[in-house]
Amino acid sequence: MKNQKKIGKKIKAFREFRKISREDLALKANLDEGQLEAIEEKGSVPSLGHLIKISRALGVRIGTFLDDQEKIGPAVVKAGEEKASFSFSTKDATPREHLNFFSLAQAKADRHMEPFVVEIEPSNESDYKLSSHEGEEFIFVMEGSVEINYGKDLYQLEKGDSIYLDSIVAHNIHAAANQKAKLLAVIYTPV
Repeated sequence: MKNQKKIGKKIKAFREFRKISREDLALKANLDEGQLEAIEEKGSVPSLGHLIKISRALGVRIGTFLDDQEKIGPAVVKAGEEKASFSFSTKDATPREHLNFFSLAQAKADRHMEPFVVEIEPSNESDYKLSSHEGEEFIFVMEGSVEINYGKDLYQLEKGDSIYLDSIVAHNIHAAANQKAKLLAVIYTPV
């Protein structure tokens, strides 16, 4: 998806504008320099956790890398008009889960929350990769069911259930019962 290559280009542009070397940004974001190079140069898409760490290290909100445009005032998205934005996976070269994100606020400038509709593809793997990042997440299950590994606990959520969690705790969200799931997720990351 061409939008995915824009993330790396925007990261590189902000990094260079701030006169931060790739090595320094990788260190500040706790990433491997090779990963950062792949994101900037090859269009590799970072995990959501890594994108949050990069945005924090650069001192910008995560939406800076996801926005197509900026609009003052409210952003209205009619049903069925969500823009397919990005697919995130883990840093593992063979990701075990696949998350498709549809932004509900790409047009809203200076936002502090990131609302998404998230489609989760089922996985046959059982050793899910946990991630952590600053901020908070609110998740509402719209379709299917999900399992959430949160620290040492496991939560099973069905259609209509929700959870509000601290993102700094290692966590993973994946489809349960080997079936696709759909969520409303609102992510807050302090700048």
